[in-house]
Amino acid sequence: MTATFTERQVVSPPPAADPRSSRWEYPALAALLIGTAIAYLWNLSVNGWANSFYAAAVQAGSVSWKAFFFGSSDAANSITVDKTPLSLWPMEISVRIFGLHSWSMLLPQALIGVASVALLWATVRRVFGPSAGLLAGLALAVTPVAALMFRFNNPDALLVLLMIAATWAMTRAVEDGRWRWLLYTGLFIGLGFLTKQLQVLLVVPALALTYLVAGPPKLGKRIAQLFAAGAAMLAGAGWWLLIAEFWPADDRPYFGGSQHNSIVELTLGYNGLGRLNGDETGSVGPGGELPAGGNGMWGSTGITRMFEPQQGGQIAWLIPAALILLAAALVLRGRAARTDQQRAGLLLWGGWLLVTGLVFSFMKGIFHQYYTVALAPAVAALVGIGVVMLWREREKLWVRAALALALGATIATAWMLLTRSNSFQPWLRWTVAAAGVAVTALLLVRLPRRIEIAAATAAIVIGLAGPLAYTVDTLATGHEGPIPSAGPNVRGGFGFGPGGPRGDGGAQPMNGDGAQGGPNGGIPGGSTGGNQGGPNGGNQGGARGNPGGAPGGANTPGGTGKGGREGGGAGNFMMASKPSAKITALLSANGDEYTWVAAAIGSNSAAGFQLATQLPVMPVGGFNGSDPSPTLEQFQRYVADGDIHYFIGGGGFGSNRSGSHSSEITKWVEDHFTSQEVDGVTLYDLTAPKTR
Repeated sequence: MTATFTERQVVSPPPAADPRSSRWEYPALAALLIGTAIAYLWNLSVNGWANSFYAAAVQAGSVSWKAFFFGSSDAANSITVDKTPLSLWPMEISVRIFGLHSWSMLLPQALIGVASVALLWATVRRVFGPSAGLLAGLALAVTPVAALMFRFNNPDALLVLLMIAATWAMTRAVEDGRWRWLLYTGLFIGLGFLTKQLQVLLVVPALALTYLVAGPPKLGKRIAQLFAAGAAMLAGAGWWLLIAEFWPADDRPYFGGSQHNSIVELTLGYNGLGRLNGDETGSVGPGGELPAGGNGMWGSTGITRMFEPQQGGQIAWLIPAALILLAAALVLRGRAARTDQQRAGLLLWGGWLLVTGLVFSFMKGIFHQYYTVALAPAVAALVGIGVVMLWREREKLWVRAALALALGATIATAWMLLTRSNSFQPWLRWTVAAAGVAVTALLLVRLPRRIEIAAATAAIVIGLAGPLAYTVDTLATGHEGPIPSAGPNVRGGFGFGPGGPRGDGGAQPMNGDGAQGGPNGGIPGGSTGGNQGGPNGGNQGGARGNPGGAPGGANTPGGTGKGGREGGGAGNFMMASKPSAKITALLSANGDEYTWVAAAIGSNSAAGFQLATQLPVMPVGGFNGSDPSPTLEQFQRYVADGDIHYFIGGGGFGSNRSGSHSSEITKWVEDHFTSQEVDGVTLYDLTAPKTR
């Protein structure tokens, strides 16, 4: 009893809420959450099908429970998406309730965004008080890449919520050292694995280090509890992995993204170590066998990667301030007890930011700018925490200097990012700079309380002005495709130029403010890229543009959208097909008589036809068209059994790879069946072979 009492005495309780704050905190929280909900739900269907690759899987899972469980691309369960399926389940349940359209699919994503803001507020508030929690929640809500991904159907939205949940549970564990909070932490990480596999592990070092340093029990017990958390993590992910791995292979879909039909291979290879070292079998091309700072298919690597044109406008706005405030806050807690909860919170959020940021900066494999949403909660939390902690100690000169430095770094970053787009609100950069310099000077001196509060409020407004402007632009603009990007097009931003995707900001031709590439730009292997929506089009890879063919969206099936293309296209590696009404009717006729109404090379090519007909379309070769599913022999057997009605020519990346299963299937179909052109799409009726 004495030992237990002594251990608990060293735990510093959370700071008591200011009694004066109780009158405004919950109205302010309500305003924050209601405002976030309105912003994220407003104009939601402008994104149409968003990423058609996942939209097709949502459609499949809404009509087939086997497709639901495995995350299949089609309801006939030929192949899965190249991720574990948890992120699809909320969307598929919503579609089962409300029917298939853009709004029902994206509704859960927006609600996950609101929940993330609320949970971040609760986690930060618990240790640092209401002001820090509200500021952290606000900063997350207006982060451009967060506003993008919480209205998109990629797995990242749910991943972020589960990472915050794990941090919340660890915060509770540091308070009282109870086993259950460690188990919850591990469980949330395990569920994060089922959402986007190994990416969730980027927060594990911060979680483990924080508890190892600051957990209330003795060291031996802390270590045992961390092992228990690891066991909970394995249980949270392992139940699905065991079922999926031991399910008979001939009775389940092929695991997309793997080369040997193995979820373990997918986890450790294409979605695992391959992302770090660039050795990604089955990917679109070489990753980054480059020194730090070298330019590869996915941009340059190095410590400044998060500030480069592709990523800067997504996440970089508050990173310098977060790092400065983290360092200053740690100094303030320098002599605190080992179990000090505020220092533990700084280690937790700071470790999340540093580990994830460094991995993103130096990883050589596939890297997309929207991955940076995983940094947003840590950046937002550190800004909220740091501002409030330093503000409470502002009588110290060095603390005022740190606050001024953080604001000055934020202004400089905003100037850099806003100048990358000449046509986007050109007045804003000058306003932020001029007002920022004045407020920075005010932060350096002691003033009457009312003036200090006015200056602090102005500093917050100035610091959030840039990301808020990008977020408003993001909410008002449709986004489609596998590589969405928040905010306006910028010089040197991600685009598709001749020879394939570019991320180096080189001197490629640009449309407007930085949408690189010309009409014939392509993906390696020959798939068409570039801007296909005319002079006002955006990045064809999904950076901007309203998709045609999305129920509830800005355009009707077969229509033309900003950044889109004329209806009737077969699609390609990066852009989903947009079938015309004539093709949709042709594929749908007697569609229930076939297992698959059609087959197409690559998931994006197949997706549009499946979404238009709401009938299974086989994505030969998976996302890249390079997976060995099906083999030529399997495809021939499906055709002989009358399981597939049409083969759609063109499309995916894999059909251009000599010796690939997709290219073998394409050649066999061309040799044995007669083609017909329907609204610019080449179709082969697999029930009517050529007569010899």
